[in-house]
Amino acid sequence: MTSIHMRSVLYCRVSTTDQNVEVQVTALREYARRRGWQVAGEYVDLGVSGSKERRPALDRLMADARRRAMDAVVVFRFDRFARSVSHLARALDEFRALGIEFVSLHEAIDTSTPMGRAMFHIAGAFAELEREIIRERVKAGLANAKRRGRKVGRPRAIVNVGKVR
Repeated sequence: MTSIHMRSVLYCRVSTTDQNVEVQVTALREYARRRGWQVAGEYVDLGVSGSKERRPALDRLMADARRRAMDAVVVFRFDRFARSVSHLARALDEFRALGIEFVSLHEAIDTSTPMGRAMFHIAGAFAELEREIIRERVKAGLANAKRRGRKVGRPRAIVNVGKVR
């Protein structure tokens, strides 16, 4: 398919509602423009964790992909799209079966090439490893604080129960 007829969609996500997706959207629009790709849609999830596979905009994107409404999905970083290798792999397999390319701008990964597909899997594995290391460090820090007698977690809520009649 020629660049002129390539229908791309952009996917952006931020974890909290006080974050802004403009940096992502602007970079993705510029990338599509440089490639000569038509931007057929923009899907944005605001305030949604990447660890959740079900997200409103991502769910719409996947439904549109199944209707073959696009030729390429472009993301700022693949951790904006998914956090686990298994989720990445399933989406990549589905895109491949549908004839849809996947591009991650930050990692310069383009699944239209064999090297791009391999690098996508390798980078995804490292992102998942990093997430697991952070989780282990947090757990260890909490356990250490408990051993030293510190209270951890949210402060207890004071609830006025009153008399029940």
